[in-house]
Amino acid sequence: MKYKHNDSKTSKEQTSTADETSTAAIIEEQESDTNAENQEETVENDTAQLEELQQEIEDLKDKNIRLMAEFDNFRKRTAKEKLEIEKTAGERIFTDILTLVDDFERAQKAMETSQDIDAVKEGIELIYSKFILFLTQNGIKAIDTDNADFDTDIHEAVTTFPVSDETQKDKIIDCITKGYTLNDKVIRFAKVVVGE
Repeated sequence: MKYKHNDSKTSKEQTSTADETSTAAIIEEQESDTNAENQEETVENDTAQLEELQQEIEDLKDKNIRLMAEFDNFRKRTAKEKLEIEKTAGERIFTDILTLVDDFERAQKAMETSQDIDAVKEGIELIYSKFILFLTQNGIKAIDTDNADFDTDIHEAVTTFPVSDETQKDKIIDCITKGYTLNDKVIRFAKVVVGE
């Protein structure tokens, strides 16, 4: 009888072990299902994020291409405008010069037929005054050389001349060619003789 009792005990242990095994298998299966669901959710989330990022990259690429095209158009437009300005910048100046040319042509005709030299001189002086006024209105000024100190920024010494008066040293004695500035920038240096 002892054997039977042991058999029943073993059978209970086996049943208990089988129950535990099946419970463990069910738990494992549930965990496996939960893990699979979590993995599927993670994959779906990752896929959605990846698609979002790819769309964002495409949008940025599109924006970049549009900006590059816009900048290229801007560059071309400004280059064209600059070229146009360069072509027509002198137009107003040349238009004003044409009136002076007209005055010179009238003076030439007057010199051919006029017997009054004083009237011709007066006409030439008027044209000269008009021309100097034109230059001044366009920002051109003559560089002053009368009894001025020699300044290498605006004067060019052609030669030096020995002077006996100490106050004349490093002063301009004579101006050979007038110098001019355009809006305070030297466009032609005054060629001068300097006392030494």
